[in-house]
Amino acid sequence: MNIEFEKAAERLKGVVNRTPLQLNAVLSRKYNCNVYLKREDLQTVRSYKIRGAYNMISTLPEDKIKNGVVCASAGNHAQGFAFSCDKLNIKGVVFMPSITPKQKIQQTKMFGGDHIEIKLIGDTFDDCANAAKEYTKEHNMTFIPPFDHEKIVEGQGTVAIEILEDQPNVDYLFVPVGGGGLSAGVGLYFTQHSPNTKIIGAEPLGAPSLTEALKADHPVVLESINRFVDGAAVKEIGCLNFEIFKQIRGKCHLVDEGKVCSTILQLYNTDAIVVEPAGALSIAVLDDFKEEIKGKNVVCVVSGSNNDIDRMPEIKELSLQYEGLKHYFLIRFAQRPGALREYLNLVLSPHDDISRFEYVHKTNKEHGPALVGIELTDKNDYPPLIERMKKYNIDFTELNKDDILFGYLV
Repeated sequence: MNIEFEKAAERLKGVVNRTPLQLNAVLSRKYNCNVYLKREDLQTVRSYKIRGAYNMISTLPEDKIKNGVVCASAGNHAQGFAFSCDKLNIKGVVFMPSITPKQKIQQTKMFGGDHIEIKLIGDTFDDCANAAKEYTKEHNMTFIPPFDHEKIVEGQGTVAIEILEDQPNVDYLFVPVGGGGLSAGVGLYFTQHSPNTKIIGAEPLGAPSLTEALKADHPVVLESINRFVDGAAVKEIGCLNFEIFKQIRGKCHLVDEGKVCSTILQLYNTDAIVVEPAGALSIAVLDDFKEEIKGKNVVCVVSGSNNDIDRMPEIKELSLQYEGLKHYFLIRFAQRPGALREYLNLVLSPHDDISRFEYVHKTNKEHGPALVGIELTDKNDYPPLIERMKKYNIDFTELNKDDILFGYLV
């Protein structure tokens, strides 16, 4: 490997923001330690991705850039790529899935200006990426990968330089993991310059590409993934990044998507910090390390803040389910007058709230089963609710415990 972090840092001077490393009082009190947030959400394009993209493009020889560069991305990499093309006066083509939200398309156009062209192709990222690579070959252009390249890793690793300049004594470093470019770059630099720091990669539960690679001792392609944490949801960890992560002996820890949502809401409510799901991973994982990190200096890399406001209802919903405060049932009410009123009066407590009610289907004259969503004020109210439904002979199915039915009906 020929990874030179200091040279990358020189190239990025005046291009990227030197983001702050902030001591967070709320988190520090909660975990009885010093929790510092590396605020890459305040970066030029609201994520660290610009570091790797600019570093790679700016080091390409003339014969590699004369026909332009290409990338495939529906998010932060596209925006960092677009910004870099505009800054370096290079032609760029951005491939995005056809289902990409307009907000992300507009952001990419804003950063790239007249230097980029956007092509919407395919229903999935994989289809889009394949089309981008074919286009690159056909037009003799250069492909800029989102994470699996030495120059990308080198650029992302400059985050670590800034952290250690601001706080030389770091006991624990928590970093989000998707394709692995950030964790590889930051982890490698820390291993070289702060070898006693424990490096923990935080990965979404529904997209465990690094976790499964560590089990198999080589990258594996996951059959399916949960794409909710879109900035970290990849089917396969980068090969180079996996080898680096093994070399630095980092640990990987899975984080439930619902926990990520709760963390997003807590950061907003307590500190007015707006983060995207991937940006919350490194903080969401802290609960699982609360005993280890007591009295320590802890750094969490907040990787980005490109969060579409339209997703907030979904984020709140997933958070409530994770916290045990939102439950769904399929209830077959007795076909007689007053059955629903009895349920409301006898089964629900004064603090329970019906947040959703709809009949699944209707027959000629009779209602079918009802989909009922109930929101609680305390998760401990759930067992008594179930007991009351059994006591009054309510015919119900708990949908939260049935993944197939839940996915179909809710």
